Amino acid sequence: MRFKGYLVREKDEIFSGSLEEIDTPSIESGRVLIKVHYSSLNYKDALAASGAKGVVKSYPFVPGIDVAGEIIESMSPDFSIGDNVLATGYKIGMSEFGGFGEIVHLPSEWVIKLPAKLDFVKAMSYGTAGITAAACIKKITDADCSKELPVIVSGSTGGVGSVAVGILAKLGYQVHAISGKSSKENVLKMIGASKVLDRDIFMSEPIKPMDKGLYSAAVDTVGGDILSKIITMISNHGVVSCCGNVAGPKFSSSVFPFILRGIQLSGIDSAESSINFKKELWDLLSDEWSLNLLNQTKIVGISKIDKEIDKILKGNQLGRVVIKHGE
Repeated sequence: MRFKGYLVREKDEIFSGSLEEIDTPSIESGRVLIKVHYSSLNYKDALAASGAKGVVKSYPFVPGIDVAGEIIESMSPDFSIGDNVLATGYKIGMSEFGGFGEIVHLPSEWVIKLPAKLDFVKAMSYGTAGITAAACIKKITDADCSKELPVIVSGSTGGVGSVAVGILAKLGYQVHAISGKSSKENVLKMIGASKVLDRDIFMSEPIKPMDKGLYSAAVDTVGGDILSKIITMISNHGVVSCCGNVAGPKFSSSVFPFILRGIQLSGIDSAESSINFKKELWDLLSDEWSLNLLNQTKIVGISKIDKEIDKILKGNQLGRVVIKHGE
């Protein structure tokens, strides 16, 4: 049996992807075969498709770190044929062929059953971005950060940032959204931002060792100097959830916010989180933290994915892109 997948090949250090017929692997002990109905596009998928070093083990390769579909074969007692399931992160789309293919062959311990209140499209409108946002926010809620001051979110028009804005607003926080896209102010306010901060203006003043404590907490999706500045502006016992590096992997900070205000800098790695923690996050997203993401989500056929990959690499993507198989 063969299936269609977006296979990325390398020739003379040039990477390109196209839909190809791929042989279905024979199922191995402890694994499941999943017929993928939907996937989603994440920044890591775009890096994998463009040949960024350190993302994919080897080429040719099928990207896609998110999977929503049904079990068609199982060598695990935990899953039966016909079960609707989700899988995100771990080595999916990195060393295991991912959700840009119609079939994936995965270890069963990477897979969970689809929560009853979710369907495939809604699950993939969250995807890894959604559970990363949820993990960021859980750090903030677990620390009982005050709602008397706003929470600041960087990269707010991206997948993680936009979901974080929506969930925080739903939980009753004022949200200040940093964005380099001034034209998207109305969109950000529609999804829950009480104030939109222009990125260039926000960064125009020099970064101080410690600034006024204007925010109770933060979700930072970009890293670099923006993270450096955000840290200085968090009030006493606040939390900064850090989950991205598109503005640079390095940042500088003084110890003052940590030892004088007792703030926490919490790294978020939803990809390698325990499967039980992922189940907890999916349960929250399907119930108490559920959002209507229809206005933030674009559904495209897998054959149209090249254009969307280019947009996300150039920083022009807004919200979430869900990928549909079976065109």
